[in-house]
Amino acid sequence: MPQPLADLIDQGRGIVPADLVLKGGRVFDLITGDLVETDVAICGDTIVGVFGRYSGRQEVDVSGRILVPGFIDTHLHIESSLVTPFEFERCVAPRGVTTAICDPHEIANVCGVTGLQYFFDCAERVLMDIRVQLSSCVPSTHMETAGAQLDAADLVPFIGHPHGIGLAEFMNFPGVLMKDLGCLEKLEAFRGRHIDGHAPLLRGNDLNGYISAGIRTEHEATTAEEGLEKLRKGMRVLIREGSVSKDLHALAPLLTERHAPYLSLCTDDRNPLDIAEHGHLDYMIRTAIALGAPPLAVYRAASLSAAEAFGLKDRGLIAPGKRADIAVIDSLEGCHATRVFAAGVELTDEAFAARQEVAPVARNSVKAPKVTATDFRTPGNRTETPVIGILPGKIITPHLTFDIPPVDGDKRPDLARDLVKIAVIERHGKNGNRATGFVQGFGLKRGAIASTVCHDHHNIAVVGADYDDMALAANRLSEIEGGFVVVEGGRVLAELPLPVAGLMSLNPFEQVRDDLTALRAAARSLEVTLEEPFLQLAFLALPVIPHLKITDHGLVDVDRFEVIP
Repeated sequence: MPQPLADLIDQGRGIVPADLVLKGGRVFDLITGDLVETDVAICGDTIVGVFGRYSGRQEVDVSGRILVPGFIDTHLHIESSLVTPFEFERCVAPRGVTTAICDPHEIANVCGVTGLQYFFDCAERVLMDIRVQLSSCVPSTHMETAGAQLDAADLVPFIGHPHGIGLAEFMNFPGVLMKDLGCLEKLEAFRGRHIDGHAPLLRGNDLNGYISAGIRTEHEATTAEEGLEKLRKGMRVLIREGSVSKDLHALAPLLTERHAPYLSLCTDDRNPLDIAEHGHLDYMIRTAIALGAPPLAVYRAASLSAAEAFGLKDRGLIAPGKRADIAVIDSLEGCHATRVFAAGVELTDEAFAARQEVAPVARNSVKAPKVTATDFRTPGNRTETPVIGILPGKIITPHLTFDIPPVDGDKRPDLARDLVKIAVIERHGKNGNRATGFVQGFGLKRGAIASTVCHDHHNIAVVGADYDDMALAANRLSEIEGGFVVVEGGRVLAELPLPVAGLMSLNPFEQVRDDLTALRAAARSLEVTLEEPFLQLAFLALPVIPHLKITDHGLVDVDRFEVIP
């Protein structure tokens, strides 16, 4: 229930004690850029007093600390943190993240409306504010087999949900430009509401047409030039730094006080191990300042500008009438939170333990056919072969071409040239499709790695140097309800079961973090050179990111938006 207006007024005036007062700290004023020593008075979930002295029924000493508005992650897929929304909150909220704007299209691609409802149910029970955008591209294209399909009629009933916030990233930008009827139907249904974008490398008049469809925000800019063009054309640019997609260094020159009102921060996909080793939005803030961005610009992008971009007028400042989302940090440059408040509640172990959790959904969702070594053969008479290239830190993949002569009717891995086999196996029980191809950039010398985290259709993706190991890895995923597996010499070296839709663990995030450590070590034992090979593998199957990808339908030329014959 909202606090009575009379209480807000009286506590703000200081004529009665506030419910909670944070005393002795300095507030970073995002309007002026000043650090001001002041009490902060809170009534229920709302800030009512700043730039003055207050008494409270509860008083918390924050002397020597800086108070900043809680951070807002403007675009992410909680499923890609590999834990449930409750464990995601426990992982990132103590770092100062008090709002997360998520697109649950990972789970929606597995189980449709059931997945959306699961996220809305979780959002009602967590302490931080999880805002759910309605997944616009399930599946992302016609060139893959997903477990579900969401049409406009499936999304419309969720419009107006108190934890909703518009239409999620419209990944099928070619469908928008080609005026695909299904795309237009969704855009029309959300016309005038917030629509999030996804348009990597889209420039010029095509970008104008895409924005004209009502799309307001976008997180796929990978160069300062691309980001500046999108800003000039009225888009709010969300600077991304995830476990695989790392754009902060390239876009940091845009983070000035002039541009900051139109910039926000997002992680998109970040797993618990990266969060433990580096951080979440707090890492982005530290890194941006270290790269020379003004602290005022960075903290605005992390909170106030993000709130404005998504119409969240009740947060983003430590000011009267705003939601009491506050991070107590050591310094602007360090950004290490010592206490965090979300809607006036301090985020402690006791507060997390008191939450009422939601039963998991989409168990036993991996229904893939059993495969054998012969299923990974790549027939063909032509030696000229398309190969997916990898750019570390990017999800854009070059379309390479190599001569790979067939031997006994099969094009085999060529480890001397780092050409290893990749395959996608349909796992939703729809058609049993299988497709094979080649990828360069893993560095893998033996064994295999397999995953059901395979954007966005989440079929089984497996990469390997040995067909028997590839078969073992793929088949093992069915036995553990999905997840990650590393295999060598007919033996499973490491695995991480993800039984919720083949995407999320039921374990605490600390256990997932430790399992990821073991998985990375196992991958390195195969001589894999990528820092994050598992999520990198997942993005090789996403046919809306240029230039060459693979799905269960085959190799996809994303520039032509067609499956290669």
